Amino acid sequence: MQKLNKPAILVVDMLNDFVYGALTCERGKAIVPATAHLLDAARKANVPVIFCNDAHLKGIDRELSIWGDHAIAGTEGAQVIPELNKAEGDYVVPKRRYSGFFQTDLDILLKELGVQTVVMTGLHTHMCVRHTSADAFSLGYDVVVAKEATDSFTEEDYTSGLAYLKTCYGADAYTNEELIAMF
Repeated sequence: MQKLNKPAILVVDMLNDFVYGALTCERGKAIVPATAHLLDAARKANVPVIFCNDAHLKGIDRELSIWGDHAIAGTEGAQVIPELNKAEGDYVVPKRRYSGFFQTDLDILLKELGVQTVVMTGLHTHMCVRHTSADAFSLGYDVVVAKEATDSFTEEDYTSGLAYLKTCYGADAYTNEELIAMF
């Protein structure tokens, strides 16, 4: 199996409010063990792990008018779920929009780390993972998806999100074991 070209793992919105709180995604709970396993393997292989986290400003951010209050910066709901064992060497990029790139430091961080390929994990394949993938592709990164470590509110949202990522960005989806073998 071919190696990934200078990969980093992007963990999108695996936060208390998305897995257990204000915007609970029942399907998100199911990907926690697979996500934790992939992150542990990435760390052992010296693949950077970057959390792209909603960190909204209450009463200001546009998304809140659609989704209600969630992942408000500085609250417990905006914290990475404990099961993912956020490590000292991991990076956190707060975001106020769907994309992890939109007016954040993600692109400069990836460039400084020498990253060429982003491995998408987290929630939701048809929204935040999709928008982050779009910007990654537009900025010249290769995009792949960890199919066991991504999901959405519904199976339809998940599969349509994966199909969109493949069609528009050439993003192949792999199992954890396939990805680990490519680190």
